Amino acid sequence: MPATRDLIGRGWRFPLGVDTRGGIALVEGDDEIREAILMIVRTRRGGRPMRPEFGCQVWDLLFAPNDVSTWAMAGEYVRQALGWWEPRIDVDEVRAFPDPDDPAIMQIEVDYTIRSTHDERSLVFPFYLIPGEERR
Repeated sequence: MPATRDLIGRGWRFPLGVDTRGGIALVEGDDEIREAILMIVRTRRGGRPMRPEFGCQVWDLLFAPNDVSTWAMAGEYVRQALGWWEPRIDVDEVRAFPDPDDPAIMQIEVDYTIRSTHDERSLVFPFYLIPGEERR
């Protein structure tokens, strides 16, 4: 049976850094997939000139109110981006909800299964909304 590293792969650690021998720090296995998910979601679509379709449309919600419609759109945008850009996982569920301590933060939780190992994982990350003027 192949090692998990062979099934999932290896990649550069982000943010970029050096390892103990002075080479580029790498990640592998589950950590590599986790970092890939975060890179996809943290990249605004159109943010990479040579790959304008890469990234996640969730950044379109930067000035949206922290409410149920924004949470639903965020969940759908994250699900679409991961479905398109991360073929090593099945996205089981994406939930967005307000941070109980800060009204300007929307927490996004992604439940996913690694296809090659059938391991179920969950990842929660904050998305910072910029409060706008109240509509009257």
